[in-house]
Amino acid sequence: MTTELQTKWLCSESGFDSHDSTRLFYRIWQPLAVPAGQAQKALIFLHRGHEHSGRIGPLVEQFGFTQDWAFAWDARGHGNSPGERGDAPDFQTMVRDFDSFINHIQHSYGIAKENMLIVANSVGAVIAATWLHDYAPRVRGVVMAAAAFDINLYVPLAKPALRFATCFKPDLFVTSYIRSSMLTHSAEQAKAYDADPLITKNISARVLLDLADTAKRVVEDAQAIDAPVLMLVADKDYVVKQAPQKQFFETISSTLKRYVLIENCHHAIFYESESQAQQAIQAAKDFINECYTKDLLPLSHYFKADTLSQSARQYQALQQGKLGGALENAFYGMQKFMLSHLGKLSNGMRIGLEHGFDSGASLDYVYRNQAGGRLLIGGMIDRGYIDAIGWRGIRQRKAQMQQTLSDLIQQYPAGQPVRILDIAAGGGRYVLETIKRFQNRDIEISLRDFDQANLDQAKLLAERLQLKNKISYQCRDAFAATSYPAEEDAYDIVIVSGLYELFSDNVLVLASLRGIQQQLKIGGHLVYTGQPWHPQLLMIAKTLNSHRGQSWQMRPRPQAEMDALVASIGCKKIATQLGIAGIFTVSVAQRDAAVPVLSD
Repeated sequence: MTTELQTKWLCSESGFDSHDSTRLFYRIWQPLAVPAGQAQKALIFLHRGHEHSGRIGPLVEQFGFTQDWAFAWDARGHGNSPGERGDAPDFQTMVRDFDSFINHIQHSYGIAKENMLIVANSVGAVIAATWLHDYAPRVRGVVMAAAAFDINLYVPLAKPALRFATCFKPDLFVTSYIRSSMLTHSAEQAKAYDADPLITKNISARVLLDLADTAKRVVEDAQAIDAPVLMLVADKDYVVKQAPQKQFFETISSTLKRYVLIENCHHAIFYESESQAQQAIQAAKDFINECYTKDLLPLSHYFKADTLSQSARQYQALQQGKLGGALENAFYGMQKFMLSHLGKLSNGMRIGLEHGFDSGASLDYVYRNQAGGRLLIGGMIDRGYIDAIGWRGIRQRKAQMQQTLSDLIQQYPAGQPVRILDIAAGGGRYVLETIKRFQNRDIEISLRDFDQANLDQAKLLAERLQLKNKISYQCRDAFAATSYPAEEDAYDIVIVSGLYELFSDNVLVLASLRGIQQQLKIGGHLVYTGQPWHPQLLMIAKTLNSHRGQSWQMRPRPQAEMDALVASIGCKKIATQLGIAGIFTVSVAQRDAAVPVLSD
């Protein structure tokens, strides 16, 4: 430890419990001098793949923000954190670990996310980018150095070969081909890298492939990211490709973004020879200072994102038939023809064709996950239909919703009544099945839907489950102000699931949220779902019909936009869960004060 670190920061070590109770290791640099009355700020460092937080100390010193905190973790399977070296259940687990780490810092050290700035290198930069996309934190900014959006594997067909191999050996590991001389021109830094006993050369093939898939998704949908971003790109990087970094930079919606290409620089940008490292660090310092001179985007910025954003422009192009080439459109036209004829052999497709593939009836069928149809082929078609990635995501969303609702109920004292409202319940399956497990609790439920047929189905399900709770069934429009009478008793938990994803118009969503504000208790919880992106938007729009009798055209609403709309009614997000491929999210927000409605 250098004298600078000893005299400017108090250095210590600790651990935090991640989302699955795995305790991960991290290091703390606490500033010894902080001006009175100044909000605490922090730099959060994410190390490269294979590395650990022990290599971050010199960076804290070189960045030189002596009045700010600094934190660095050892990712799962790295350094002093547990797990087989280079392994994790999947890449998304590491992203969720990082979200847990940030929440731990916020709660344990009293540093607001708005005053945190992330510095991430290589694989760490992909963790940070995915976190920005999927969790939409309102952080001050992110510095990404040599982001590993596409790793140079050099071996022909390496990824397909690894996918094939993991079918037979799921716990397959690969050894990195990277030598220290490929990372840096600095002989001193190369020697330190080679001598470090905590650096591992192994990585799980499963994690490597999941990293590649996630990075591709995030780069393709980078428009959803609007946080300030500095990209430091190495001119002679043998480890990762430059083109996806440029694509990511050009696509993000950030009003403050910088792209700095460092000449004659290898992959380990911060550990390069002095001239290259200093250029990178100076660019980062200038960017960090600039981030703190600018305000974060106001919540009202997102109110008109349905018409003034990249996602809105994509949606308009979809509506106008400008997406997709001639061959694609011909293929989807053939699919639609086959659906209208052979699709009727499938029970699920028949329900979708009759009621709409986004209808409550369709969702209830998908939830049951029991394939059926006419003739043998009908059942086979139906199984393929309900196993589509979107429907698998819907079932996972149901499980996450039920677990979230269960966890919230258990937070209330056993003798305290709990009032729950679902504003667009459909068949009410996930609520009623969850309540079945709490028959010893005083729980009152209100199920609302605009379609009386859905409420009738919910009533039949409640009877089959033999629920003892007081349940009311209210035929109401979730977007009408009259559906939320102020004279009704307030609710402890309000649920809105699978509704806002179907409507691009933020005026409608805000009207609904303002109604919810009237009926949600101070301190109560709002559980809401989102659909930040979908890999099959064009196919769905060209082949499937909605409950309104039109083609099912969707505008995925970025998580940052959805969270801002919720925050506008005084509800602060406290948690988000991701589904398969990041298509769906389940979030919880708490109403923490009687906040006046923001005008649009």
